[in-house]
Amino acid sequence: QVQLVESGGGLVQAGGSLRLSCAASGITFSINTMGWYRQAPGKQRDLLATIGSGGSTNYADSVKGRFTISFDNAKNTVYLAMDSLKPDDTAVYYCNVVGLRGFRKYDYWGQGTQVTVSS
Repeated sequence: QVQLVESGGGLVQAGGSLRLSCAASGITFSINTMGWYRQAPGKQRDLLATIGSGGSTNYADSVKGRFTISFDNAKNTVYLAMDSLKPDDTAVYYCNVVGLRGFRKYDYWGQGTQVTVSS
């Protein structure tokens, strides 16, 4: 059974930093991408950053230059380092993994971790 367990969220002042972790277990397929999303109250879930199996990264304009996604193959863990945090970054943050085994696509989500940025 695939599990994605996020950690590292919390309360931080504006201008501060946090690092989120997402540990993946039970993966029995080839990972194509891992990503971080967030969802603020009353808003849709937005894509923040993705990292491909080859290490290529993509970022939403809203976080480019402030957030960094990385992946530790040995630990099967994806990270999101967040700097220069703003109150608008307050949301529940989710990690996601997408992969393939044969012709079957797999898509899993973590349970989310709350990030609150105070002004």
